Amino acid sequence: MLHPIRVLMTEIVDYAGLFPPAKLDMRTTVENWARYVSSEHSWMLGRLIVPVARLDEFEEAVDELGIAPGPGDDAWRISGLVALDTLDAQIDRIFAFNRARTLGTDTEQDSAAAESAPDGELSLPGSSGGMVIDAIELKCASAADIDTAMRIIPEQLEPYIEISPDADVRGPIAAMAGTGARAKIRTGSVVADEIPGPGQVASFIHACAAADVGFKATAGLHHPIRAEYALTYDDDPPRGVMFGFLNMFLAAGFVRAKILDDIEAARLLDERDPEAFTFDDDGIAWRGKRLDTAAIARVRETFATSFGSCSFEEPVEDLIGMKLLAGE
Repeated sequence: MLHPIRVLMTEIVDYAGLFPPAKLDMRTTVENWARYVSSEHSWMLGRLIVPVARLDEFEEAVDELGIAPGPGDDAWRISGLVALDTLDAQIDRIFAFNRARTLGTDTEQDSAAAESAPDGELSLPGSSGGMVIDAIELKCASAADIDTAMRIIPEQLEPYIEISPDADVRGPIAAMAGTGARAKIRTGSVVADEIPGPGQVASFIHACAAADVGFKATAGLHHPIRAEYALTYDDDPPRGVMFGFLNMFLAAGFVRAKILDDIEAARLLDERDPEAFTFDDDGIAWRGKRLDTAAIARVRETFATSFGSCSFEEPVEDLIGMKLLAGE
């Protein structure tokens, strides 16, 4: 595998099996995640996406399956979906989960430690029950909502705030600047007309770069290159043009490096020819414009953090098909 691909794809997929179009039940989602984190390509996984309102169901599935994630690097990192109107209560639930699941509850000593941990203290996964919710995701409709949310969210949680690409994104993204918040954009749907256009996504990326705000994308990014795909897993699925995750993250890299303007970034996001992309040991290029491995590392570490996908297998299989990734 080429080193730039390894750098680009490390911890890039946030697994969202609970959500459309997969819309798996909790038990299957947990089983899948446990299998993926033990697979050859586990290094591509970021976080597991779980609504905080379904944490009881999640814990029940974990306990019924007898899954015991390991400590440290083997711990499960989880991003909790929350709602602004119940944010205080859901943050309390997150800290209760972290006290129980990062310290373990198998012994009286662990239980006592969990009870004595101060509210709001987010410890790293301990020797048992290695799960931690270290990020949250929520929707905000305005800069005022973002200000409200950031007054409540403690610094131990990394917030991703979803904003609509249908309106001017510059105000909400500017409201995140300097707060520690990251932006989130929905780039897909099971309905073709609800998928944003390349120009909208390019404007979002540029606004994030201008405000020095990192971001993640979610939905419709199962495949490396933009093309028409089935939008659901139904027998007779609707079809639509979906963004490619290579298009998305390379566009972010070029924008961050001030190599592409809005129009050129939109062209890259709309690129459907796999031959337009070239890969070598030192970088990745698109139609003569190039990002070296160091630039790719910087954009992944500080700017374009991950993408949510209800499928982990499709990104892996497509990269194998492009001979960019080795199969088992």
